[in-house]
Amino acid sequence: MMDTMIDLAIVPVAGQGTRLLPSTKSQPKEMLPVGRKPAVQYVVEELAQSGMKRMLFITGPGKTSIENHFDVNPELVIYLRETGREELLEELEFERTVPEYYYTRQRRQLGLGHAVLCAESLVGDQPFVVALGDTILGLNEPSHIVSAMKKEFVRLHADALVALVAVSSDEAGNYGMVQFSGQAEETLPKSHRQSLGQEPIRLTDVIEKPAVGEAPSRYSIAARYVFSPIVFQYLKNLNPGRNGEIELTDGLRKMIQDDKKVYGMCLEPGKQRRDIGNVESYFRAFMELALTDEKYGKNMRKQMAEFLRDHGSDPDGKIVSN
Repeated sequence: MMDTMIDLAIVPVAGQGTRLLPSTKSQPKEMLPVGRKPAVQYVVEELAQSGMKRMLFITGPGKTSIENHFDVNPELVIYLRETGREELLEELEFERTVPEYYYTRQRRQLGLGHAVLCAESLVGDQPFVVALGDTILGLNEPSHIVSAMKKEFVRLHADALVALVAVSSDEAGNYGMVQFSGQAEETLPKSHRQSLGQEPIRLTDVIEKPAVGEAPSRYSIAARYVFSPIVFQYLKNLNPGRNGEIELTDGLRKMIQDDKKVYGMCLEPGKQRRDIGNVESYFRAFMELALTDEKYGKNMRKQMAEFLRDHGSDPDGKIVSN
């Protein structure tokens, strides 16, 4: 199997985004702007740079704007040219990227594992990538973790390989958390304590959204996966978990328990996950992308500094005018 054969990415975008209401009442959370682009565009551009030639979106009700966004819009191109605004055509370059786009529906909201399972008949017997459509890796320069993961997946003859990132203990309850090689973090080599680097490590357990103090390590799954199609067998045989949903993390756990080869691999040094799953994380992602924007970031940083200088906060942390 050659690395170039892993060219299909499943992009689940069917979630309702209820934690971002009212912004998501009439638009998908994946289409919310983060800096100058909708969140899902960052994901697609990252995957395209990682050699993905086919993108299969798992959609749901109210998600047609995602399909419209990635369609070519010749009328808009003509309009911009006729009105003398050709410079804006550069903003539509993503329309001419290599990948082909496909769409299928998750007809019932039964969790991330179920969303991936919806792709089974379209995936067939080939390995594939899963990338969550509401999670951006890196700032204005995307992560190349998927490229590295594909190569290691082939080299290791793995059944699954997931991206990892360190999180604080306060954040652990929001993510799938992993345990690796049966070792507590303090027993790892010093170089592994800050980052596991680019060397894959065998996982021995994974827990979805553990309670406070119960995370097996400080490393969480960072919304990027490479799977063998064997994962479908596990997802089909799972009992629904919390809220009646089929969790992708539970499928990974069953694979590990059956001694399948499941590995984790950290994001590159300096790369972080920016998800837009709730209001606070969305605000943070937008702020960081705006402040580091190549064109507008410098002025935004200046304005932010002036705002913080001119405004203080009261004992409750509320901004007040000086």
